[in-house]
Amino acid sequence: MPEQNQDLHGNVPDKSNAALLIIDVLNDLEFEGGEELLTPAISMAQALSTFKRRAKGAGIPCVYVNDNFGKWRSDFHQQLEHCLEDDVRGQPVVELLVPEEDDYFVLKPKHSGFYHTTLPLLLEYLEVRTVILTGIATDNCVLFTASDAYMRDLTVVVPEDCVAAIEPTRHEYALAQMRNALKADTRPSVELDLEALAGVPRQGVGQSGE
Repeated sequence: MPEQNQDLHGNVPDKSNAALLIIDVLNDLEFEGGEELLTPAISMAQALSTFKRRAKGAGIPCVYVNDNFGKWRSDFHQQLEHCLEDDVRGQPVVELLVPEEDDYFVLKPKHSGFYHTTLPLLLEYLEVRTVILTGIATDNCVLFTASDAYMRDLTVVVPEDCVAAIEPTRHEYALAQMRNALKADTRPSVELDLEALAGVPRQGVGQSGE
């Protein structure tokens, strides 16, 4: 990494110890199981909408990490427009979580937000050491992204009320896996100290610094 290139061509905000990753919420839910996922997804979106406002208030950057749904020409704007204007099942979820101008967007081809995406580079430039994972689905794309984050020595936080799965048992099982195998903090969003998470570089959750 060239030392003189300290930003992404002027597009990076202030650095932060933590980043909020919002996974696959720009989703029409028009697939098998989507009807069952709708109710927990709306509940998740309501909690996440409030949590996102708190995160931004604490100076934590928000990154939408979204599937391209197998359409290699699809992009963020096309997917957002489709979900808001085509009378799809997932519209009420997307309406609660419409991205803002200063949010980031990473398009992913597979389950993990890290697989063949620009996310690792973005997190490196922001000096992120803690990722807060939210979105859909707890037992699929959230779990895969959490695993990849853990393997990259990032601290993983997955607020249990800001993720959703088709079945409660799958949701709970995935959260347990992340707690036990990935050392993830899965407390509800209201219990998280976002100022502490944002912190300063190298300062972890609950630490007072060195």
